[in-house]
Amino acid sequence: MSKSVSGGSPAATVSLVTATAIVVADMVGVGVFTSLGFQVKDITSGFSLLLLWVVGGIVAMCGAISYAELASMFPRSSGEYNFLRRIYHPALGFLAGWLSGTAGFAAPVALAAMAFGIYFKSVMPDFPPLISGLVVVWLVSLIHLSGLRHISLFQNVWTAIKLVMIVVFIIAGFTLGTPQPISFAPSTIDFTHIVSAPFFISLVFVMYSYSGWNAATYIIGELRDPHHTLPRALFFGTIIVSVLYVALNAVFLYTTPMSALSGQLDVAMIAGKSIFGTFGGRIVGGLICLGLISSISAMVWIGPRVTMTMGEDLPLLRFFAHKSQTGVPARAVLLQLAVATLLLLTQSFEAVLDFIQFSLTLSSFLTVLGVIVLRITKPDLPRPYRAWGYPVTPLIFLTVMLFMMYYLIVNRPLQSVAGLGIMLAGLLIYGMSRWFSNASSSDSPRIS
Repeated sequence: MSKSVSGGSPAATVSLVTATAIVVADMVGVGVFTSLGFQVKDITSGFSLLLLWVVGGIVAMCGAISYAELASMFPRSSGEYNFLRRIYHPALGFLAGWLSGTAGFAAPVALAAMAFGIYFKSVMPDFPPLISGLVVVWLVSLIHLSGLRHISLFQNVWTAIKLVMIVVFIIAGFTLGTPQPISFAPSTIDFTHIVSAPFFISLVFVMYSYSGWNAATYIIGELRDPHHTLPRALFFGTIIVSVLYVALNAVFLYTTPMSALSGQLDVAMIAGKSIFGTFGGRIVGGLICLGLISSISAMVWIGPRVTMTMGEDLPLLRFFAHKSQTGVPARAVLLQLAVATLLLLTQSFEAVLDFIQFSLTLSSFLTVLGVIVLRITKPDLPRPYRAWGYPVTPLIFLTVMLFMMYYLIVNRPLQSVAGLGIMLAGLLIYGMSRWFSNASSSDSPRIS
């Protein structure tokens, strides 16, 4: 049994609403506002394009259902670190935690911060994106040092703002936009699109946009009634995001010529100009900019909990397990802030994300595979929540993750292998920690 540090676990004060807000905020970043332009280059059917996002939502839900079963069995913050060490071996859990604690959250925080700066520039052209990104990361991190009550309120408010703005944009698009000659009804040509390579390659990028569906598992130790709150938060969060993603892409296609979207990165801003005129780009830029605040906040919240939990288990990392009087792992928050700041200043976050993408996907794959492993090897373990649709739901998720890993190896072999090497380098730290723990135990006086 692990030992808690500095007063034990934080008070379980996070409600279902806040847990759901974390899932939604972590999922909805810039991916949904940028990826359609590359999909329409090879897929020209409105039905097939929307089906991509429906399938992505189904796969994300299959992952969420599987994670919920594991979280109900092992209700402790830190996500894959907690699950993999319990399913397989503490060393494998450490590798996943090492990846998450060092770059797995810091790099996406840096990317979201830079995206914030770029979109903020569309509103304030004279403001340097790097400065904007640094300011937002530092301000959000400082808020997270103030305590769970303030964090919950901040997260709920900014996630609500994000949702309202997206819904308003969707309504405005269908109301004010000029309809394009596109149909969302299925046709005979759709089967050709659905079984084609471009459809499955596009699905890889759709799944990147859905990443974050497991966010609440990283803070399960802070949830009220986690056995009930966690599954519902993952379910409701994934459903909300799936509906928003399908509706957003429908608006983009409904209001903007496909030729104008093809190959473009700033799909949302192009659609904004089609809906609101020349000023529309600024409107959408401001919308995305404000929405990114909740995304950054979610990652600043959940990332340090991995480092904190690892510190509770491993003496070498005990420094980061310390919690402030308000129950916040302040040192772990500051560590992630330092790494994210360094990545922003060196502009290396995109390279880091390329390197760790394969390892992160592998961690999720092994975690969901663990649902099947435990059903076979330990069928009598208490399962307050059992994955709906087992074994079909985890198998759907595992199949798509296998394809994503294959795609990454084929298209980014160097980055994938190097990323796996970075993950395996954590074994050195793990070995040092085990040696340090054994040395500390042998030096302790024995009581006979």
